Amino acid sequence: MEEILLNPDVLYIFLVLGFLLVILAILTPGTGILEVGALFALFFTGWGIYNSPVNVWAVVLVLLGAAPFVILVRRRGGRIYLAISLAALFLGAAYLFRGAAWWQPAANPLLIILVTALSGGYLWVAAIKVLETERSRPTHDLEGLIGAVGEAKTDIYSEGSIQVHGELWSARSSTPIAAGAQVRVTGREGFILEVTAVEDQRS
Repeated sequence: MEEILLNPDVLYIFLVLGFLLVILAILTPGTGILEVGALFALFFTGWGIYNSPVNVWAVVLVLLGAAPFVILVRRRGGRIYLAISLAALFLGAAYLFRGAAWWQPAANPLLIILVTALSGGYLWVAAIKVLETERSRPTHDLEGLIGAVGEAKTDIYSEGSIQVHGELWSARSSTPIAAGAQVRVTGREGFILEVTAVEDQRS
């Protein structure tokens, strides 16, 4: 059983699945399901990394690949950040587990090509669509949301979702807010609303 779980092909698939779920969780925060799935996939991958020979340079490449994506999402950078991020992530993933030689990946090359093409293409399209949606000209006054009262649809802390003025918005708070609580919009950064619990404002 352990031989199957430590198979480079299996570990590679779980690693890419973890990437996929993490990125989707960043693009659509607050669902919970994506975060749990990503945690499981990356936990299993971490166990595989601990018990398998890896290329340290590929680990560094994977970690560095996350930075451009964070810039892309949080600072609304250009498509160049997305291209750099995906290239670093998938190249690092392909060579993460050490093969017979430094230039040979341990996973099956055909599997790497197929997974990279499918998941990389999907992430590219999904990220571009999300960015285009966020940058589209709003049809309503965003500043009018400041001071509005809504309802937390998920638990909110560093991220979450609220419903205000009949629409669902990504939100964050400096203190934890439980799902179902009444919240007041105190500010915004891009299309992410900053909120606080209504009862907190009365104290």
